[in-house]
Amino acid sequence: MSDNKPIIRTDAPAPEGFEGEGFFATKLSSVIGMARKFSLWPLPFATSCCGIEFMATLNPTYDASRFGMERNSFSPRQADMLMVCGTISKKLGPVLKEVYTQMAEPKWVVAVGACASSGGIFDTYSVLQGIDKIIPVDVYVPGCPPRPEQIIEGVMQVQALAESESIRRRDMPEYQHLLDSYNIDN
Repeated sequence: MSDNKPIIRTDAPAPEGFEGEGFFATKLSSVIGMARKFSLWPLPFATSCCGIEFMATLNPTYDASRFGMERNSFSPRQADMLMVCGTISKKLGPVLKEVYTQMAEPKWVVAVGACASSGGIFDTYSVLQGIDKIIPVDVYVPGCPPRPEQIIEGVMQVQALAESESIRRRDMPEYQHLLDSYNIDN
């Protein structure tokens, strides 16, 4: 008789490498990428309805902890994934930029919803028309507001970035040029 419970995998697949009796060898970047992928600590920067949808991803129905984001961090110094959920006014822009600069490297940014991505329906003088005007964005989650499944898909895209990103990417001149274009000191 089947109990219809979902099967949840608790083991991560091993990265490519060489194995034999009693040993396993792989690249250090592969191991670090796997660890980063399954240990994202999100910092929710929620200002409106998209924040409510983000909260729904944490409930047992969607269970975002399956993706390694068990612990929400409300301190930028202890987070590595900034989840900007909702409308950002131009007055709030400098605060968001300060939060971003306080985060340690590596860090990823997710623009959740139409307002964070492009200003949404608020095409006014007081609303920032996309957070990518002040900080670099890694993943855009569309919707007004996006469903929890869409937010989880965005997190999975960040996981793919975290796993495949070179350890030295953040030291490259291209990355420094990107931060300079946003007037951010590294």
